[in-house]
Order: sequence, then C-alpha cells, then structure tokens
Amino acid sequence: MEKTFVRSGLCLFFIVMFFVHNPIYGQRKKKKKAEPQNKEQKDSGLKVSEFEPTAINKVVRLPGLKFPNINRIPYYRNDKALAQIARLERNKQWAEYREVLYTYVTSFGIQNFLRKEDMDLIWRLANVSEHEGDRALAKETYRLLLRHYRGDFSRALKHYDELVLFEKPLYANLEDYYRLVDKRALIDTLTPPEDVLVDMGGYVNSQFSDYGMTLGGEEQNRLLFTSNRSGRDTSAFNRQFNPSHANEDIYVSEKTEFDMWGPAESFDAINTKYNEGSPYLTKDGNTLYFIRCMTPDGYGDCDIYVAKKDAEGKWGEPVNMGPGINSYAWDSHPSLSMTEDTLYFASDRKGGFGNSDIYYSVKKSDGSWSKPKNIGPFINSRGSELSPHPHVKYPVLYFSSSLGVVNFGGFDIYKSFIVDGNFTEPKNVGPLVNGSGDEYYFAIDSDAKQLYYAKSRVKGDPNLDLQSFPLPMEAKPNNTVRFSGRVVEPTTGEVFKGVVTIIDLSDRVEVAPKEIREDGSFDFELVNEKKYLLVIEGDNFFQIEEIFFVEGDKHVQIPAISVNSSLSFASIDFDPGSSKLKPEMENNLHLVVDFLVKHENYRLLVTGHTDSDGNSKANLRLSKERAESIRRFLINYGEMEENRVIADGKGDDDPIIYNPKNENEKRLNRRVEFKIFLDEYRISVPVTDDNFEWSED
Repeated sequence: MEKTFVRSGLCLFFIVMFFVHNPIYGQRKKKKKAEPQNKEQKDSGLKVSEFEPTAINKVVRLPGLKFPNINRIPYYRNDKALAQIARLERNKQWAEYREVLYTYVTSFGIQNFLRKEDMDLIWRLANVSEHEGDRALAKETYRLLLRHYRGDFSRALKHYDELVLFEKPLYANLEDYYRLVDKRALIDTLTPPEDVLVDMGGYVNSQFSDYGMTLGGEEQNRLLFTSNRSGRDTSAFNRQFNPSHANEDIYVSEKTEFDMWGPAESFDAINTKYNEGSPYLTKDGNTLYFIRCMTPDGYGDCDIYVAKKDAEGKWGEPVNMGPGINSYAWDSHPSLSMTEDTLYFASDRKGGFGNSDIYYSVKKSDGSWSKPKNIGPFINSRGSELSPHPHVKYPVLYFSSSLGVVNFGGFDIYKSFIVDGNFTEPKNVGPLVNGSGDEYYFAIDSDAKQLYYAKSRVKGDPNLDLQSFPLPMEAKPNNTVRFSGRVVEPTTGEVFKGVVTIIDLSDRVEVAPKEIREDGSFDFELVNEKKYLLVIEGDNFFQIEEIFFVEGDKHVQIPAISVNSSLSFASIDFDPGSSKLKPEMENNLHLVVDFLVKHENYRLLVTGHTDSDGNSKANLRLSKERAESIRRFLINYGEMEENRVIADGKGDDDPIIYNPKNENEKRLNRRVEFKIFLDEYRISVPVTDDNFEWSED
C-alpha cells in the first residue's frame, strides 16, 4: 500500500435515483373480514434441509436470543417467575436477575410483543445486559425493542446509539457525495457502470402501471410482471371492491438472443376478469404461484393460487392453495426458497406482529404444505413487511419493511442471511437502492448482478415502470468479508472528516459511500477475492486513492496528509541550475491539480528552495523560477484562475539541514514545498499579492 498517494485516474460513479412508490393494487389489502382467534401452531421450525451452513465469517451474526414459543403459543405468562424477577430487581441481584429475565423473555409468544408491560421486560433485559457488560446481547435486545415497542422508545434509542457509536453505518449525504463525484469527473477518466438505471423499454413498460415482477426459468430469461394495461371492462363486482385498480393482469416477456426483453404478452392461460398479480415462476418454468383477488371461491381479500403445466406444456386450471395457506385476510407476494421446498408470502392475518407480516410454509413429503408460520420478531416488526424474495443461489432472504433501525424513507429493502435454519439480523441494503420513497416488488437475478423493480417517474406519480440497474455491493447476497480502516495523520494522530467509497473494479459497481466516524474509522462488507478501488476524500486532507485485493477480512491504517501541512514530493527534483519541469514530476503535480479543482475554496502557495552551493542571490532567483514553472503548469493544466496559485522562492535561506555533509543531505534542502490553505486564511500567507511579480531582493 502506498504511503500517501497512488496515481489518480480510474474512478467510476454510480447514478442513483430515489424510488418513490405507492402501496398498490391487488397486491395490497382492500378490506378486513372477521375471523376467530388463530389456534396454536404445533409444527416445528424451518425445514433444516433448506438452509445448509454456509462458509461466512463475523460479518454475519446469528441472534443470541431465541424465541421457541413463537408459532407454538400465542401468549406467555408465568406469575411465579414475574414475582422472582421483581424480588431480584429490588435486591439488586443483577447477575441472577439477568438470567431469570432472559429465560422469561425468550419464552414470549407473538402477543407478548404487542403488550407494553411485556416489552418493558425486554427493555430491562437490554438495560441489565448493558450494565453487566454483555454488549452483544444489549445491542441485539435494544434493536428488538426498537422494532416492536409501540410507546416512547427514545431512551432505548439513546442507549443503542451509544453502544453502536463506532459500528453504525454512517452513510454519506448523497448530495455532498455527488458533488465530489462531479468534480472528480472533471479531471478523471470515467468509465461509467453499464446498464445504470435502465428503463426496460416499450416492449415491457406501458403508459399504465407495471410492477410486481419475477424472473423465471433456469436461465432467468423470462420476466413475469403485473400490469393494469388491459383496459378491459371489469365486472361490477371488481369495481365495487377495487375501483382504482380493477384490471390487474399478469404479463410475460421473454429475453431475446440480443439480451433484450421482447414484447410483453398477456398471460391468457391465467388471467381472468378478476385481478391477478404477484407471479412467481419456478426454476423449471412449470409451476406458477400468483395471487387472485376478490373471487367467489376465495377465502380473503387476495388468495395465493398455483398453476402447473401438463405433459403437453399447457397450463392447467389454477388451484386455490386452500385454507391451509390462505386466510380470511390478505395473502400475497408468494415466493419459494432456493430449494423450492419452502413457500414465503406476506399476510395481514390476525395474530401477527404488525400490519402485515412474512410467513412461511414447508412442503411435506407427500407434496402438501404445512400450516404457515410467522417468520419471527427479527424479520417482522410492528410495521409492515412485504415482498419476501429468497435468492435462488445464496441462502439470503430479501424483503421490504416499513420499519428498521436503519431506514431511509417508507418501505426499504433489507436482507437476512440464513444460517443453520436461522435468520440473521436484517441489514438495510443501503441508500444506493433505498430512497425517500418506497422500495418493494423487486427481483434479483441468479448471478446477483441486476436488480429489477418498479419506480415512478416523479414523486407521487401512481404510474410505475419497471427498471433495472446493477446490484450495489450492500445488496449483494455474498458480500461477507469485512474491510475496515482508520484514517489518521501519521505523525500527529489527527483524525479527519470525509467520505469513503469503494469501487468494485471487476464488476464496476460502486459501494454506498460512508462518512468517516469520529474516531477516524470506517468499514464495508465486500465480496471476497476481488479487486477494489478505495477513494477517501474530504475538505481538509488530500484525496487518497488505493487499489487493493480482498482475501478475507482486512483492517488497514490509512495515512492522510492534512492540507494545512507543507508537502514536498521526491519526484520534484530539478536538474542543477535548471527550472525546467521534467516528465517524472507530472504525476504528483496532477494530484495537486486534482485537489485544487475539487476544492475551489483552497489556494496553493508553492515555495522553492535550493541548497547552499553557489551564489545566494542566484539561488534565490533560481528557486523563484522553479516555483513559477510549477505554478504555470498547475494553472494551465487545471484551467484555473491566476490567483489560485502563488509562487515564492527562499533560495538557500531556509534549509532543512544546516551544513550538509553529502549529496543526499543537499538534495533534502533542494526542495519545493506546497502549502494549501483555505481562501479566507490568505492574509496569513507570506505572499499576499495575488499578482505576484519577481524581484531581485
């Protein structure tokens, strides 16, 4: 790793649009129907065969808390244990108190998360865990509290923020970041990422809303999506219950030999006068899961149906998955696990954690589906969770949530790794995907390179189009290597404020930029065995660019040079008696130009120095001529105003080494120093005349 700089030149930028969506259509609930209280669920947890252990490191952490009673009992209460907890708290027997409290809390059913007095017990567990020094459990419990507590959680948030002060992702302000990117673009050789935010074209999109898509087939060459483009005259029944969006149908587009999406056609074998949407096609393309709404044979607002191809390749009559899967309420967004033996879907049925939750059902040996189970309190929240999307190759579940510890707007996309049948703490996939609006109805291709989802052209516009763009790093299902670092001034230990971004040079994907933390630290989660470009830039230090190859977790100390320091470069070494620039000087001079172009509030003082050989008056003239040669190069190359760079010369009056004894010591005295300073401080600079002229003094 170079100590300060490498050559600037290779920089990419990722164009981001904030997606603003509306909660829409047959895939959203319409109205409630009455239903008796759910019965206890007696079947066990996730099917272990689906989730094999995966070779991942400390980036992925399984929750320490387990809730075995979720899906077993609706509510847990033990008066004897509560009395014991109260006694231990009065007596301040904190170690035993924490142990008993942990046992009680982890016995909760779903309804416990809806009651304030029970959530207060989670608050106490978090608090005593913090007190007893178990930071990991404290952070996890505070996160759980923030997801489910329905009252004032400001105290919990304060405690949590203090615990994760140097861990929480500090995403950079995108306006500031793109300001830096734009200035970088003025001087760097740009190679923009391919297919950035690509509208999928007139063959797919229409003047009506297009959304709710899936990729199907072994080669992922079939796009199925929902659209209300048909314009058909729907029945009075549908208009009564769904007046705004009463003509939803499924459409299919096939990828052509030119890697383009062909004309979308109505899926006539499935579409009816009722609303169809949220399609999910199996890998072999022979089975379709979808939803149909407000039908006479339905059980709720929207039900999940399944259709299969026969031996001749024709689609059979769709079959309602029945009351074992569907409920009296809204059931939608079906998808299958990567082994296609677990069905995920969203539902607002009674008995969940919030407005709508994610549920799953495991396929039995006879081909039938088990009773659906709630996916649990680490994924679901007091808000709404939608659009479960298991990746087809990696053990990762993507989903949308209206509530998260890190949230950028309305619904955001999150991901959770699946390890040994358990879900890890969800991670927001970052601001390059999630914006101030809503993000859901999405699909990710099998190679984890492209993200597909719907967006409105302007905020509040209900007309949605399908878009695709390269999947950013934080949304990747295999970015499980931690790269961390700290930016410090190597001699003083000073830390800097700035923006850190990393660019995947092999796939030309830029990682969401982050701010440097107060202690100078930063961290990213990357895909292993790839080459990356690290770019660190701010207003009070020279830009840093380094290329590195990731092989496992890595931590680096990044030396940064303050712009308030005087700098000299070994390459700036003139021939004896000459003020002519040599080609080998230009690399470092380009770095100085880069900084000045990007930071318009700074000016530069170039000061030339010579050794003591020869006549002092001639040395003074030579040092000034050398400084002016550099000044002229910088002004011309950067196309800057004349007063941005000031030239001065000290001759042999300010040596680093007095009475040098050899050529190397003389060379140290023959130097050119660069002093960059904020424009408002120019009065403190020895040379104050913007139109500096040479003198013989």
